[in-house]
Amino acid sequence: MRVMVMVKATRESEAGEMPGTDLLAAMGKFNEELVRAGVLLAGEGLHPSARGKRVRFSGNERAVIDGPFAETKELIAGFWLWQVKSMDEAVEWVRRCPNPMHGDSEIEIRQLLDYTGREG
Repeated sequence: MRVMVMVKATRESEAGEMPGTDLLAAMGKFNEELVRAGVLLAGEGLHPSARGKRVRFSGNERAVIDGPFAETKELIAGFWLWQVKSMDEAVEWVRRCPNPMHGDSEIEIRQLLDYTGREG
């Protein structure tokens, strides 16, 4: 199964604060473990929402909204795409992950659907 693993944004990540060298090294090591295990399909960090846009749909109308977006708890600072055997395996990998932020943080795991709408 494929899952998207989303690192939730924090005030610090939305302010554009980059992690320190120790955290970058620990995250690099973790990513290497994912690659060696054949789990990692893709992964990237995201710029703060101040550099983003949203498009709101209402019938045939489209409205473009410039960032930043107010609700940090709803934002994503980065993501991975993983190929795992089960949600339990994904949870075990996340438990091994270094804390991606300086303080408290949260990672969300969601299973992907394939293009036909079936579980991916």
